[in-house]
Amino acid sequence: MMRLPVQASAEGLDVAFVGVPLDTGTSNRPGARFGPRQIRAESAMVRRYNGSTGAAPFDSLRVADIGDVNVNLYNLPESCRLIRESYQEIVASGCVPLTLGGDHTITYPILQALAAKHGPVGLVHVDAHTDTGDSALGEKIYHGSPFRRCVEEGLLDCGRVVQIGIRGSSYDPDPHQYCREQGFRVVPAEECWMKSLEPLMREVRAQMGDKPMYISFDIDGLDPAYAPGTGTPEIAGLTPAQALEIIRGCKGLNIVGCDLVEVAPMYDVSGNTALLGANLLFEMLCVLPGVKTL
Repeated sequence: MMRLPVQASAEGLDVAFVGVPLDTGTSNRPGARFGPRQIRAESAMVRRYNGSTGAAPFDSLRVADIGDVNVNLYNLPESCRLIRESYQEIVASGCVPLTLGGDHTITYPILQALAAKHGPVGLVHVDAHTDTGDSALGEKIYHGSPFRRCVEEGLLDCGRVVQIGIRGSSYDPDPHQYCREQGFRVVPAEECWMKSLEPLMREVRAQMGDKPMYISFDIDGLDPAYAPGTGTPEIAGLTPAQALEIIRGCKGLNIVGCDLVEVAPMYDVSGNTALLGANLLFEMLCVLPGVKTL
């Protein structure tokens, strides 16, 4: 990732890039298992400094790529166990994980590991979908349910959960009811159209405070004009500039981990979706605690 050193574990690192090549939880188009390798490939042109913000992450933190989690593509619950245990080792070393997905199922076991160390965490969740479904075809674990499972297990500080970019048709007449009942703030995509999100992020920073929080970024939060390479695209989404405003707006928060999920490269032969994902991960790296600004 980003032509960084590769090592076998997170020992001695401040930040680790981790791939989770899993798409067994996908409900529509598969292929997110190939996201990590394509994001890495498209990250080759990411350079050392953020010229827009002045962030110098590689001068500030020890960063490396620790490869992929070994998942079981034939057994989704077993994959979740493997992910959880891998992330428990990462966070035990004091390292902040930046994850390359993989479908959104992976955020559930990641947050299991993080909450075991930090307690319930706040969440900035960018997505076209709330991912709070209860079950699909009788299964409780899939990419549409991770945040309901997290709520049930007490992994989220529900008063500090913000979901941005939500849109699309629904199976329910009030698709955000569950989220509101938990205390989540839901920001539908239409509330973001044709405007800067800096005012929103000022409110989000105040809401998050100084307690641990996590960024989970589904690439389908962006409009498919910019990110067609994903499994469940929805029209009229966010722009890349708004994505940068959201991530940069998290600077100063107590970020304990981030992920970028649902890049499915075969639906975008240009590689632009993975390129966008690689740059968003760089932006996440740039806003982590401890990053100096030149």
